[in-house]
Amino acid sequence: MIYLLLAIFSSTMVQIVMRLSTNRVKNNISMLASCYVVCSLIAAGYTGFGNLVTPSIPGFGASLGLGFVQGLLYLAAFILLQVNVKRNGVVLSASFMKLGLLVPMGVSILFFGEEPGIFHIIGFIVALIAIVMINYEPGHTANASFKAGLILLLLVGGVGDVMAKIYQEVGSPDLSAQFLFYTFFGALVLCLGLLVWKKEHPGFMDLFFGALIAVPNYFASQFLLKALARLDAVIVYPSYNVATIFLATLAGICLFRERLKVRQWIAIGAIVIALALLNL
Repeated sequence: MIYLLLAIFSSTMVQIVMRLSTNRVKNNISMLASCYVVCSLIAAGYTGFGNLVTPSIPGFGASLGLGFVQGLLYLAAFILLQVNVKRNGVVLSASFMKLGLLVPMGVSILFFGEEPGIFHIIGFIVALIAIVMINYEPGHTANASFKAGLILLLLVGGVGDVMAKIYQEVGSPDLSAQFLFYTFFGALVLCLGLLVWKKEHPGFMDLFFGALIAVPNYFASQFLLKALARLDAVIVYPSYNVATIFLATLAGICLFRERLKVRQWIAIGAIVIALALLNL
């Protein structure tokens, strides 16, 4: 449980730093490139720079392949989120991104034989309702001009999340640092390609906030892997997602003096109930 709590805390710190970067960062791709550079360096440090390429060790292929796929999916989800925000608005895009947790839940039950208890099922349903409530805006027209993009966002984000569970099942625990290195390095390669294509010129704040986000971002991934090794995914994924939303919302209230509407306070209460049920 300690690793799940550390993963939630790290993920919340990512959200807080992202909130601080608002109106300060001009080039998001540059910020992501900076983040992935630092994450790759941290992962390489944990792995040992001389152990990054070890084809003779059993399980290296899984670390390399699954890591690169997860890294590409991470960046693809971010790009799809940007596209959907422009076409479908923030509300729908944020909701579908968060509802991507349906994918790892379904995969864990269908393919890895996990059996959630009745309280877990109820908690999961309450968590989904809370996610919708906290993003819902009364009077907002939910006409999506790019419906396929919303489905892609849910699927790509969800499949990106489930890669950690897949690695936990088929990969070697001894090579988890390599897996994370290739995750961030794969995302970095694609990110640099986008930088060249878009001809972005990174500014100081882009690089600074990218590096700042990198530390909690890396440890969120590391602790999530460790949590999945000890707890069922049907507990880890919904707890990780809704608890991060809960703490990030509290941070918004306490640090940034954001105000919540009544339905959002109700959603926060629902999140607390969902977390209690998921951990029974």
